[in-house]
Amino acid sequence: MTAALEIVKNFDENSLPDLDVVTLAALELFTETKLPILNVNRFRRSLVLGSGNAILAAKAIFAHTQAIYADETNYESAVFTGQVDGAYIFSASGSKHAVTFAKALNQRSIPTVLVTNTPKSPAELAVPEMDVLVFPKNREPYTYNTSTYMGMFLSATRENPSAIKDFIETEVLPKIPNNIGDYDAYYLLLPELFSPIAGMFVTKFDELFGSRLLGRAFTFEQTKHAKTVIKNERELFISFGRENQTFGESRLNILLSTDANFATMMAIGYFIIGHIQKNKPPYFKDSISEYMNEASKLFGNELTAIVE
Repeated sequence: MTAALEIVKNFDENSLPDLDVVTLAALELFTETKLPILNVNRFRRSLVLGSGNAILAAKAIFAHTQAIYADETNYESAVFTGQVDGAYIFSASGSKHAVTFAKALNQRSIPTVLVTNTPKSPAELAVPEMDVLVFPKNREPYTYNTSTYMGMFLSATRENPSAIKDFIETEVLPKIPNNIGDYDAYYLLLPELFSPIAGMFVTKFDELFGSRLLGRAFTFEQTKHAKTVIKNERELFISFGRENQTFGESRLNILLSTDANFATMMAIGYFIIGHIQKNKPPYFKDSISEYMNEASKLFGNELTAIVE
């Protein structure tokens, strides 16, 4: 068993791994594990539903289709539009709002595919008529959701997880400076192709650092539009796949492989955010237990800091 995969199989609440380790472990898992086939063209026009990073990942996967997207804030109007002939629910756990989505779709007799990482999830049990694609995953700290969505990306893009891991270790890791933790803010500059997953990186900053650290993510073209009016010498601009000669006072340029797609971009971005995490105080690790108690009350079921 490889090193990162060994760590995620054996950590406990007192030894939560950082995001970079979990990212490598996900790539190791998919190097040796077969993935279900995710057919985005099954329906003529799909309704794609999800919450948080699930809907962001789904938007990337369905980017070249005529899909309609919705989350927990607008799913009711989307379900009742009558403009779709099938639906996909993306939910790592198959619980929480996924159950609500599934019941609403079932009431309208809309054929539905549940894309999840959890066999016999609450959503599947609530609507047994659904088709279910269960993707393999690693055990991870709550909210990390790295192997969960990476497997879905790999199924759609057919990228090579072993090649991605090799690229990270040989081309990305040597470029990460020892002082990457010395900044108060981080700006991820993405190629235009990866605009759909910019929000996944911002979400990860929110989950790992809250208001203690600012993380932003925009494409090169988006950055031209008043994103740099306020200068901050303690903000590090990290550009991917293209040398940044324009934006920010502190810059880090990271290569992308020529065949990079969403799984590669997600893995490299998460790997770098993980290195920022390990060079900052352990905000997430110090706070997650208390948060799990609060979240369990909010969602009405017991949630734990480790998702098995």
